[in-house]
Amino acid sequence: MSITEKVQQDMVAAMKAREEKRLGTIRLMKSALKSKEIDKREPLTEQEELAVLSTMIKQRKDSIEQFTNGGRPELAAIEAAEIEIIETYMPKAVGEAEITAAVKAVISEMGAPTMKDMGTVMKNSMAKLTAGGARVEGKMVSETVKRELAGK
Repeated sequence: MSITEKVQQDMVAAMKAREEKRLGTIRLMKSALKSKEIDKREPLTEQEELAVLSTMIKQRKDSIEQFTNGGRPELAAIEAAEIEIIETYMPKAVGEAEITAAVKAVISEMGAPTMKDMGTVMKNSMAKLTAGGARVEGKMVSETVKRELAGK
């Protein structure tokens, strides 16, 4: 079952259960997926569906940061709740320990890369981490690569 089909089923279930907050978030997800499908003019692949949801999560994280800086914790809490709902449709996120281990493995495979090789290390690390179908945040990988290369 594709993510779009699961979103549709869950939307009906949320309507029947009268879960307003969950229903609102699911409708936003359905809208974003449908919009991307219309832009592409053909059904989305699973990777494309995941990319749409990842974008939604990133947008909400940015919003949380802005609301927190603006002194609006109640709005930040709403965005955090939406992230939790969206993440239920995503594969498990990779933890910091796994990211560090993968980056160290890539660095050792490459020999002795310097900060000039950061782009290559990033590319190889992201490929290694996403090969298993896991979700990885590029910002965390970037910070880990910088830290590991600076430690050399």
